[in-house]
Amino acid sequence: MRVLVTGGAGYIGSHTVLQLLAAGHDVVVADDFSNAKASIIGRLVNLSSKQITVYTVDLTDEIATEHVFASEEIDAVIHFAGFKAVGESVAKPLSYYRNNIDTAFSVLKAMDAHGVRQFVFSSSATVYGENPVRERTEDMPTSATNPYGWTKVMIEQILRDLAEADESWRIAILRYFNPVGAHVSGDIGEDPTGIPNNLMPFVAQVAVGRRDKLQVFGDDYDTPDGTGVRDYIHVEDLAAGHVAALDRIGTTDQPLSVWNLGSGQANSVLEVIAAFERASGRDIPYAVAPRRSGDLPAYWADPSKANRELGWEATRTIDDMCVDTWRWQSQNPDGFPDL
Repeated sequence: MRVLVTGGAGYIGSHTVLQLLAAGHDVVVADDFSNAKASIIGRLVNLSSKQITVYTVDLTDEIATEHVFASEEIDAVIHFAGFKAVGESVAKPLSYYRNNIDTAFSVLKAMDAHGVRQFVFSSSATVYGENPVRERTEDMPTSATNPYGWTKVMIEQILRDLAEADESWRIAILRYFNPVGAHVSGDIGEDPTGIPNNLMPFVAQVAVGRRDKLQVFGDDYDTPDGTGVRDYIHVEDLAAGHVAALDRIGTTDQPLSVWNLGSGQANSVLEVIAAFERASGRDIPYAVAPRRSGDLPAYWADPSKANRELGWEATRTIDDMCVDTWRWQSQNPDGFPDL
């Protein structure tokens, strides 16, 4: 198929682009490069030995989005494009609601106009909110604790309503947990703008010398070592889940399907630090700071539905994730270069 990947220059999008190409699909990337470097495209071309059509476009612009669909024969869309920093969403809620929801509207409207009915949505475990049950299953009610999470909840509801109104749609909602790791080549990986919002890239930047130390937010949770426990999934496993979901919706008679993409395993902050020290051979200095508002003690995925229905499972361990992250970070200490 010819697959449009919105946000295809981003962290998860770029790894998915490579796996789509390896699976024999053609890929069109649409990205405004507000949170990604254009230099990644050359690396994707080199790694895949294939050409990639790229549109530099603000997908909140309906006319510009329509132009992409008018210019290309698109069969399916994998939608990553959107702002994703939880803390920033609290500080800038209007920006997050407008960007994330308007982007989804523009893409879905253009798809509808051009008869494109296969849509894979990049959702998040944040849609499970503050549910006290630590193992998350797809049938749990959704809610959120921040504007970023609410944009995911709202877009999921839009997609449910769309599938209910028109059963010709084939929609996959993928709720994933904590993506980490990098491509085995070390040529692409996570390159956050500014101060990292997530644990693994912050640890990697401490290891490579870009930051002095890590802050561990809370060491008095009801967990084995007192630090927060999360389900980490290698970005390559996550990308494979998107390809599997795309294959599945092409053969199912269900208008909408929801799958967790996680490892089903849980690691604490201190366990991640220890694994990264093993991978890098370097000490990771850290200081304990107060808990952050909204942080939960522990949660992880029940991925059994995706294992069963997609024939997919996460195969890489936390040590694999740290080794691949360190390879990327040590080979690219300053991230992707500017063009």
